[in-house]
Amino acid sequence: MNAQPVRALMTIGDVLGLLRADFPDITISKIRFLEAEGLIEPQRSPSGYRKFGEADVDRLRFILTAQRDHYLPLRVIKQRLEAQDRGEALPPLETARHVPAQERRPRTLVAADTGAPEPAVRLTRRQLLDGAGIDEELLSSLEDYGLVARAGAHYDGEALTIARAAAALGSFGVDVRNLRPLKAAADRHVGLIEQVIAPQLRRRSPGAHEQAAEAAREIAALSVRLHAALLATGLRESLDP
Repeated sequence: MNAQPVRALMTIGDVLGLLRADFPDITISKIRFLEAEGLIEPQRSPSGYRKFGEADVDRLRFILTAQRDHYLPLRVIKQRLEAQDRGEALPPLETARHVPAQERRPRTLVAADTGAPEPAVRLTRRQLLDGAGIDEELLSSLEDYGLVARAGAHYDGEALTIARAAAALGSFGVDVRNLRPLKAAADRHVGLIEQVIAPQLRRRSPGAHEQAAEAAREIAALSVRLHAALLATGLRESLDP
């Protein structure tokens, strides 16, 4: 009887490619965060690169599914994994919603990272940490530099978007303090938009406030498009031979 071939260990990029179809909001920084929290322990090559086996991928699938479909916090997931590692028999996870399997649709703990703000989302601090895949240190830094703030007792969708972007930029070596110019530029844009819509806000006609809000959103969208085009132009000038 021939032995089954052993699959080569995978890089973190390979793992990302395997998981992204089922978990579109997974990122390299999220995988690194799960490792830092002790939920996964990939091997290391002599040069220090992470190497993942099939058991590591299965473990990641369990963690991500437990978050997405059962809304379990990482603390509970870690306790369950540790119990499994000790050989303890555990009951299956309960389905979050009692609906027929054919009607059950994949869900995420928070909305997938599309780059768009998520203003309707209300998150606790723990949910923000888990949803963005960041730790307390990074979130505290974002708050210290004024990039993220609570809206009352909760965080909103923009905080989630900012935290995710900051974590992704961190994987490229961009520190939170390097993001201060972006915050300052955004504040200046807000000031510009407020100046433009101020006459509309002073009107007393019906619907004036709604018209001003719509104008503000359109100006903001145009500003984002302009900023992206200017970035592309600047990078082309820097990178083209």
